[in-house]
Amino acid sequence: METGDEAPGFCLPDQTGKEVCLKSLRRRWVILYFYPKDNTKGCTLEAIDFTMNKERIAGMGATVLGMSPDSVESHRGFCDKHGLTITLLSDPGHGVLEAYGVWQLKMMYGKEFPGVVRSTFLVDPEGRIAHAWKRVRVANHVEAVIEKLTELKGA
Repeated sequence: METGDEAPGFCLPDQTGKEVCLKSLRRRWVILYFYPKDNTKGCTLEAIDFTMNKERIAGMGATVLGMSPDSVESHRGFCDKHGLTITLLSDPGHGVLEAYGVWQLKMMYGKEFPGVVRSTFLVDPEGRIAHAWKRVRVANHVEAVIEKLTELKGA
């Protein structure tokens, strides 16, 4: 997925089991971030940072959606444990992860395995990719997303 591409549509369950569809968020900016696994250090820090900035982001006319292959139950526990108030979507079949190109072969300790490459896509109100961050580092990432959203909305 590159800037200007149409964002692949989807309908997936959130941490409460409610279905969330990307098309239902048209006319809003959507921050769609993909992360490897609930309750791991980097993923927890990123989710907490998005939660802490949720109201600020909403005030800019944007919605935050996080997505991983973890189950609805795992997401529910993750939210409860860390006080997360953002929407987390479950894609255990990897269909959406693959559509966005974030389900890839990764290497750890000399072993190759399939997994999520931490990435974020800013989807504009018309449903197009306005900006993409690939192979994201968690530190200062949410602030960079907010800065880019501010820049694009001001243009």
